[in-house]
Amino acid sequence: MTTTRPAAPAPFTAEDYAARMRRVLADAVRAGLDGLLITPGPDLVWLTGYRPTAITERLTALVLTPDQEPTLVVPTLERPDAEGAPGAPSLTIVDWADGDDPFARTAGYLRATGTLGIADSAWAMHLLGLQEALPGSSYRSLTQSLPMLRAVKDATELARLEAAGAAADAAYERILQVQFSGRKETDVAADLAGLLREFGHEQVDFTVVGSGPNGANPHHEAGDRTIEVGDAVVLDFGGLMYGYGSDTSRTVCVGEPSARIREVHEIVRLAQQAGVEAVRPGVACQEVDRAARKVITQAGYGERFIHRTGHGIGTTTHEPPYMIEGEEQPLVPGMCFSVEPGIYLAGQFGVRIEDIVTVTGTGGRRLNNTGRDLRSVR
Repeated sequence: MTTTRPAAPAPFTAEDYAARMRRVLADAVRAGLDGLLITPGPDLVWLTGYRPTAITERLTALVLTPDQEPTLVVPTLERPDAEGAPGAPSLTIVDWADGDDPFARTAGYLRATGTLGIADSAWAMHLLGLQEALPGSSYRSLTQSLPMLRAVKDATELARLEAAGAAADAAYERILQVQFSGRKETDVAADLAGLLREFGHEQVDFTVVGSGPNGANPHHEAGDRTIEVGDAVVLDFGGLMYGYGSDTSRTVCVGEPSARIREVHEIVRLAQQAGVEAVRPGVACQEVDRAARKVITQAGYGERFIHRTGHGIGTTTHEPPYMIEGEEQPLVPGMCFSVEPGIYLAGQFGVRIEDIVTVTGTGGRRLNNTGRDLRSVR
């Protein structure tokens, strides 16, 4: 089979990054924050295109406040890399040398008092150092203060997610052709990782292969168990392509499935369909969870659905918003998240079906399009 990949999307421009910083700062002010501190991690990459070569003990921080231009504080030895970042034209870059006090240096660009939003990825030692340098300041996590920071994707971001989803779909279609029985879970996981890379992923984040009783553990790491004829096998895999995530799950059976496996798989398929059909603008995230969970509960397996129905996806494979009871955030066109109900029977098997879904103007659209029927493998 010929390997095909979608054409690489156009790169984000300096103005794209500048617009993101302006929007996020405006959102922060509306949320009652006096500024933002963004340390290395997905938020920094999304806002500036800058990904430090290594996340070390040296402080790097993007400072966003209403009364000054965006300022990136970096270690002197990393300044050349920062100056080459796609968003650098919109940044004032200042550096600090080993032996300097990076917290005092950063504090000079912040108010002595006020409430700052700080990236969830910030090291505790950096937060403590900033608190000591600015004893009149207080801090709130970005997830707490700006939970939808990266949740709504623009057309260029959505194109990357679509490409990643299509590549994951292609990997699934190919994995159906390989031998499962008599091989270890780790062997099939290695095949999946290779296929994701073959179809264009630059990073593989996970390849769950849960066979037989191991499938009853939603986060099972592929192990040395030999896959047997009759096993249900949960496949959950994804990573990054063009900097954006894929994440899909299907459950297959080695050989002819038992009546029990067929029954449970069909319940999960219907639950997943109900979750997707619940997606539309203005609906609270929790309603997606409720729709999928209702199907499983009415079938008598409610206590066997032991996780939330979904999570957001973007520059990371898990991020807000979350499809979970209690999350009242309304869905907005451009949000992208998984819908992945499951049933897990301890000591027997598990079933999970997962697609990434984006919110449209009228409903939801899947970014994964492989069949959700129970497939048999050899």
